[in-house]
Amino acid sequence: MSLPFTILLPLVFSILSPYFVSLTHSNFARLGITISPTPRPTKKVEASTDYDLKFFYYDQNLDHFTFTPESYKTFQQRYAIDSTHWAGAKANAPILAFLGEESSLEGDLFGVGFFQENGPRLKALLVYIEHRYYGKSMPFGSAKEALKNASTLGYLTAAQALADYAAILLHVKEKYSAKHSPIIVVGASYGGMLAAWFRLKYPHIALGALASSAPLLYFEDTRPKFGYYYIITKVFKETSERCYKTIRTSWDEIDRVAAKSNGLLILSKKFKTCAQLSRSFDIKDFLDSIYAEAVQFNRNPGDWVTTICNAINKNPPNRKNDVLDRILAGVVAYLGNRSCYDTDLFVRPSNISIAWGWQGCTEIVMPIGYDKQDTMFQTAPFNMTSFIDDCKSNYGVSPRPHWITTYFGIQDVKLILRRFGSNIIFSNGLADPYSVAGVLEDVSDSVVAIKTVNGTHSQDLGWSRNEDPEWLVMQRKKETDFIDSWISTSGRTLVSPITIPD
Repeated sequence: MSLPFTILLPLVFSILSPYFVSLTHSNFARLGITISPTPRPTKKVEASTDYDLKFFYYDQNLDHFTFTPESYKTFQQRYAIDSTHWAGAKANAPILAFLGEESSLEGDLFGVGFFQENGPRLKALLVYIEHRYYGKSMPFGSAKEALKNASTLGYLTAAQALADYAAILLHVKEKYSAKHSPIIVVGASYGGMLAAWFRLKYPHIALGALASSAPLLYFEDTRPKFGYYYIITKVFKETSERCYKTIRTSWDEIDRVAAKSNGLLILSKKFKTCAQLSRSFDIKDFLDSIYAEAVQFNRNPGDWVTTICNAINKNPPNRKNDVLDRILAGVVAYLGNRSCYDTDLFVRPSNISIAWGWQGCTEIVMPIGYDKQDTMFQTAPFNMTSFIDDCKSNYGVSPRPHWITTYFGIQDVKLILRRFGSNIIFSNGLADPYSVAGVLEDVSDSVVAIKTVNGTHSQDLGWSRNEDPEWLVMQRKKETDFIDSWISTSGRTLVSPITIPD
């Protein structure tokens, strides 16, 4: 989920790891975090100021799936509970559980307005669980030990994370004597994928799931027809044809300048880079990341993209025909006027990027490249061979690109969900680049898709604001209507006698 304060590091970073940049595919967007400022809510929200948030640590199993001596080790997994508005166990009041993604817990606590706004209305217990290997939920005692090599990182998988959530949620129900309180799990992005998978894997624990902006189908066996960068191209082109053409032209211009004997020095001065460029790829990667983030977290239609394009379209003084000056104007408009621009801004090493890089190099293998239809960028399709080589070089492992579809059974998602899925909401904004891999059509009466034409990445879970467009208000209402109906039905089944035939 995106943060209102942005320091947890960039949403978009060079592919998978702080140390590793594939020259055949520059980057792909992290699923959760943004470095750009997210507007604070303008509505007064009671839950945002009236809460009783408590932090806890659960003694979690390192390995849920084997019985080797190593598997019996435990680590402290962090979670938080807000019981301010909970009606209590006697009322069988619901539990809303946010399943953490590739970030620390703080991002979920302050970024998920949907929880704080609906908790009081539902009289719900709010639970936030941090994902293993992120934030303070580090196995082996510290991030340094947990992230140091493949042997320690090997316990970082989606299946282990789901089992963690199951253990903590059962613990919470026992702790609060909430045996009959229905649990609704909610997740954003990768967390949305986890929420949907949790409902499928642990239906006896979760009554339902809201999976926001979950790119469930972005895997080798389920590649979408159009890719991530198709949407970025589409949004820029629809915002301004002139801006789109300028960006499209700029890549070749960067290559042309870089080919000169002092070309990298020229580019460094042109873009005011904090350190001299050693290759043209770095400035391209930097620009790519800005454009991708601007689209993915474009909170109001046109906000950040329009800001960039307005600057690009405005001819800079004295250099009316300089394409790169216009591109720099877009950077300044987006990041502010700085003495210099750090092209490593999106790739600086962090614990988050190391852990997420591991997940991308093992099972969350998303084949994101620059295809022919992504016309704002230079064509560079995803190259699995190069990708595998990079993963071996940096993590000492080979990806298993078919494992997620095998384990969770999403090769034919509609057929599979129709057979045994229920009570899942897939919400997507079609202006989100990851929506190309979302579930966009209803599967059944209870596995539903809620999509908005102008919506962006997990926008529905953010704080509501007075200026929210009507379509966003209605999207959230549809989600809460489904959740209300699940809870209501659950309450009726508790008082209805079950007849067992002779």
